[in-house]
Amino acid sequence: MINMYDETSVQEVTTVAEVQQVPQTKVVKTTQVLKPPLETEHPRTTYEKKKVIFRTYQIIWFILGIVEILLTFRVLLKFIGANAASGFAYLIYALSDPFALPFLGVLGTTSTDRSVLEWSTLIAMVVYLIIAYGVVELIKIVKPTTPEEVEGTVDTV
Repeated sequence: MINMYDETSVQEVTTVAEVQQVPQTKVVKTTQVLKPPLETEHPRTTYEKKKVIFRTYQIIWFILGIVEILLTFRVLLKFIGANAASGFAYLIYALSDPFALPFLGVLGTTSTDRSVLEWSTLIAMVVYLIIAYGVVELIKIVKPTTPEEVEGTVDTV
């Protein structure tokens, strides 16, 4: 890209004008300052960049959704006292353990008979939501874009 404030080109124009009353030729010099042409990216390139940024937002929210669903199932299964040896409960606990373990012990658990409420898992859900929101907002600060911008900024090429 060319910077708009680079050196400007100077073009000299010599005009020869004949004056009827005076038989001499008069030479007039004028100087015209031309700004360099502003180069911009092709609209398709801009579109592709913004599309990648927008897709990144979608991927972050999708991953957060999966983590939140796993943690929600974990909380619900523990709350209703599901048998941890059953296939589905074992799968949910195994998949959600990496996300819940960093928060275990932050708060105690509330339990009655077989029902357990893991407060730390609820805190984990909130923390992961805040982290995902923070990452998306950070990307928006660095490279701002909106879905309307992605769809509406490019001419069909």
